[in-house]
Amino acid sequence: MTLLNSIKRSVALAGALLLGLSGAALADYPDKPITVYVGFPPGTSTDSVARVIMEKVSKELGQPIIIKNKPGVGGSLAVTEVARARPDGYTLALTASGPLGINPHIYKELGYDSLTDFAPIGQTSWLPYVLVINKTKGLDTFPKMVAFARANPDKLTFASIGMGTTSHLLMAMMLQKTGLQMVHVPYTGSSQSQADVIGGNVDMTLDTLVTVLPHVKSGRLWALAVSTHERARLDPSIPTLEEQGVPDYNMGAWLGFVAPKGTPDAIVKRLHDEINKAVRDPEISAKLEAMGTEVVTSPTSADFSKLIQTTYATWGKLIEQAGVERK
Repeated sequence: MTLLNSIKRSVALAGALLLGLSGAALADYPDKPITVYVGFPPGTSTDSVARVIMEKVSKELGQPIIIKNKPGVGGSLAVTEVARARPDGYTLALTASGPLGINPHIYKELGYDSLTDFAPIGQTSWLPYVLVINKTKGLDTFPKMVAFARANPDKLTFASIGMGTTSHLLMAMMLQKTGLQMVHVPYTGSSQSQADVIGGNVDMTLDTLVTVLPHVKSGRLWALAVSTHERARLDPSIPTLEEQGVPDYNMGAWLGFVAPKGTPDAIVKRLHDEINKAVRDPEISAKLEAMGTEVVTSPTSADFSKLIQTTYATWGKLIEQAGVERK
């Protein structure tokens, strides 16, 4: 046998072995409970989405799925656990654009690389953000707010849930595109920031639709604009920023599942297909949209991988423009 033929035979045998292992892994998978890490506390949007989807997936796979909340470092502690886990499909995370797209540009040491340490499975959701303002100055529309801000630089204030968070960066992007000047007041969470906006201590905030809509419905805040190309399905009466003259503004937060790098492709595809099937179930999608998250799925895991890469680059530019210092 020539050296070339020997090499070809070795490659063929290796390929057959890998295919056999992949097939065996899929045939037996899952044969024990699956753990899904969530980087935010129980009751938050991400946690609720994980529980609704995984309850359905658990029934389809015939195995318990355990949700483990590990909040901290803006959701990064949970994905750190997954990056270190065995790539066997039994440890996953429902994560967001913050931990994989924003945090790597802010924190010096996270313990993972967003672009190389995970096997992306699929997107499940899209969270629109809404610009809301209190009633102290009578600025009940976006044009009125813009006119006041132009005439009074740095006289308006905006709250965020922290330096370098999605709410801060989306607002910084809006200010950059409109040329407005406002004073940033960072908080450590949505509850306190929104309470101070309602109370009149801060003028406005840009936060998720699901968290601010109850305050809009109750009349405590005015909704000026949503952050996405299209109006939010949960309340289509709120105009978009683009409709009101802010160019090329389509921002929000995605949610999606990832596994450790090296997880067999067959298992990743099985999980992708089961998750997509679950969120397309009318009952499940209705529950998700009632929570303020719009159902958006990835046709393939490769599509979700591209989304992660694209938003990673986008957030990196925004963070640089906003002058956020690395921690």
